[in-house]
Amino acid sequence: MPAYPLPPVVLTFAAADPSGGGGLQADLLTLSSMGCHALSVVTALTVQDTAEVDAVAPVDAEWVADQARLLLEDMTVQAFKVGYAATVENIAAIAEIVSDYPDIPLILDPVLLSARADESNVDELVAALRDLLVPQATVVTTSAADLRRLVQEDADEPEEGTIDDCAARLVQLGAEFVLVTGTHQNTPEVINTLYGAEGVVRQDKWERLPGRFHGAGCTLSAAIAAALANGVEFAEAIRDAQEYTWQTLAAGFRPGMGRVLPDRFFWAREGDDEPAPPDA
Repeated sequence: MPAYPLPPVVLTFAAADPSGGGGLQADLLTLSSMGCHALSVVTALTVQDTAEVDAVAPVDAEWVADQARLLLEDMTVQAFKVGYAATVENIAAIAEIVSDYPDIPLILDPVLLSARADESNVDELVAALRDLLVPQATVVTTSAADLRRLVQEDADEPEEGTIDDCAARLVQLGAEFVLVTGTHQNTPEVINTLYGAEGVVRQDKWERLPGRFHGAGCTLSAAIAAALANGVEFAEAIRDAQEYTWQTLAAGFRPGMGRVLPDRFFWAREGDDEPAPPDA
């Protein structure tokens, strides 16, 4: 047995991404880079590269539940992270499992873009996320566009109201906090806003980096899970996770013909100057 303390354990539910840019692989890289031991439950297999998702093959919900239950009977976890669940049945299975551990932080990254590989079930996925996982979430991380979709009761009618209104709606549904990222907004800087029961908790501004990235959202949500698992106070964990993510993007690389991938081990590259984040 090692003489040093064991690393905190984080369990992530996500789809496998063969490109290593997003999904399960992004979570594993991020959690490991931030000093955690990552447990993984596969919710779907995908055919994708750095440019696009071509196909999704969901894992049976019983297999999702069995993967998680066996791990949780064996090890104690310090945080849960949920990404793309692929099916309503998987969301229900995950919701039932995490409900048995109400004191463990749950970071929900409701990935909706991957669902475009199967447009037929998007509405059902959104409803299941909203009804089953959002009420259990410590924090929901989402873009402004996906936030509107999450609170939209009728897919045929656009969600009205400001981003503040939509975030408040998600909090009313049970989420403790909502972190809305400004990556897709038309602003000189990326402005990320954290909402809670009293409204805006904090805003952080980051230099907008050039290029299109694959896996930034997965990296951010996994980094929050890692920081919380390491015992960092919540507001500071949100800040630390953003800084870590910005660093991975600033050091990003483009190994294929698609988007830039975050370098989750930017700090380990010998001979490279570490990019300095702007003052937020």
